[in-house]
Amino acid sequence: MRRPWRHPTARHGAAELCLREVGDLLPRRFARRAAAAEDLVMRLQIHRKLDRHTGCVNTVGFNADGDTLISGSDDQKVMLWDWDTGAVKMQFHSGHGDNVFQARFMPYTDDHTIVTCAADGQVRVAKVQDDGDALTTLLGEHDGRAHKLAIEPGSPYIFYSCGEDGLVQHFDLRTDTATELFVCRNSLTKSGYSSHVHLNAITIDPRNPNLLAVGGSNPFARVYDIRKCIWDGSSDFAQPSDCYCPPHLIGDRGVGITGLAFSHQSELLVSYNNENIYLFPKNGGLGPDPKSSAKIEGSEGSKSTMFASGEAVYHPVPQVYVGHRNCETVKGVTFIGPNHEYVASGSDCGRLFIWRKRDGKFLRAMEGDERIVNCIEPHPHTMTIASSGIDNDVKLWTPSAIEQARVLNVEELKPRKRKAKLRHFALPEELVMHVLARRRQPAAGEDSSEDLEDNTELLSLVLQAADRDNLSDDSDEDEEISDGSGSRAK
Repeated sequence: MRRPWRHPTARHGAAELCLREVGDLLPRRFARRAAAAEDLVMRLQIHRKLDRHTGCVNTVGFNADGDTLISGSDDQKVMLWDWDTGAVKMQFHSGHGDNVFQARFMPYTDDHTIVTCAADGQVRVAKVQDDGDALTTLLGEHDGRAHKLAIEPGSPYIFYSCGEDGLVQHFDLRTDTATELFVCRNSLTKSGYSSHVHLNAITIDPRNPNLLAVGGSNPFARVYDIRKCIWDGSSDFAQPSDCYCPPHLIGDRGVGITGLAFSHQSELLVSYNNENIYLFPKNGGLGPDPKSSAKIEGSEGSKSTMFASGEAVYHPVPQVYVGHRNCETVKGVTFIGPNHEYVASGSDCGRLFIWRKRDGKFLRAMEGDERIVNCIEPHPHTMTIASSGIDNDVKLWTPSAIEQARVLNVEELKPRKRKAKLRHFALPEELVMHVLARRRQPAAGEDSSEDLEDNTELLSLVLQAADRDNLSDDSDEDEEISDGSGSRAK
């Protein structure tokens, strides 16, 4: 019997174009596949830099149409950009008294409603007026820094916040009210509730807006069903519906979560500090109350988790993405591509890292900041990326390079040398000895003019050591590898 012919899983763009023309590939599917082509990822380069902020840029995001970019900074300002031309459409003071950590457009408000959170713990809303001014209002507060917001998909009114106090709050812009949902805590103990989790990240499942994931200062990403929360504020604890953690990190107190993202398929992406990035399949968690003493037994493709109750739970091993460094700051993680075909994250080395989602293959490492890349935000419709970090600018990346970037292995990337600062250079032996000698307190009656001479000599030694470190850094930069992104990879 003749077997029916099947399309191969991987096809060249010209072949797919032919299939579209004869009706074997729907035009919409063809367009989405073309927009997710790996060739576009390999041609990403800097399109433009937006450099009107006067402090670190901590948040970037596109509006639903994709023609406007929003950014927030340590200068406490929020700016709206025509990112393609680099023009500032408007800017305003956020009303916060400290660094702005996140700014987002509320959907279906014609970009006239913006919500923000900041290091001062406040959550605010800004309403853009017809005359171009923005009126900001305080909606709620956290006891500590408020890192992230989560917008309910398709809702112009509902969003959530999380903070270092472990509190998750629900906001409704129809009444401008804040409701304290629960405090995320490490675990339940016999003596009562344990300490709260310092929350860094919060995200909503786009396929089920009732599911809310949070993560912070311990290794578990917790998913809550908000329909089960007590809305009257009578309880400060909510039981998660599920918890996610790589088996080898269960019970590890040295790691925490800095970034979370749900895919269109309800997969949960989790970025850990001092560790890697992991992708968990839908319903691939450990249950609502995993024990840190759980025993892990592995087999190919799955692991068995044996809990204290004696129950064995089998779950697939999460996909891992390796190569970046996440130790110094709170970094986000995201998907890019129309069907979330790729995973992207910033790094302490100042690069943007991109991996293929399905198998974890490393694709790109692009120089994005003089020091650290913290934020990566994809365009809603095209293969365009906005990134920001310690620098005072926002960088826009488009697939406009004539040549594809050179394919590198993660092992080929050399550590980036930063510009030396006084606290980073290695002290010469004579300087160390001199500082130790100067710790002796002068006796009464000693000539203070000797102190002035010694201090001048000490300052001279410090500056000489810093100069030697600067020269060493400059010579090392000439040896660093370029990945073809339009500038050297440092």
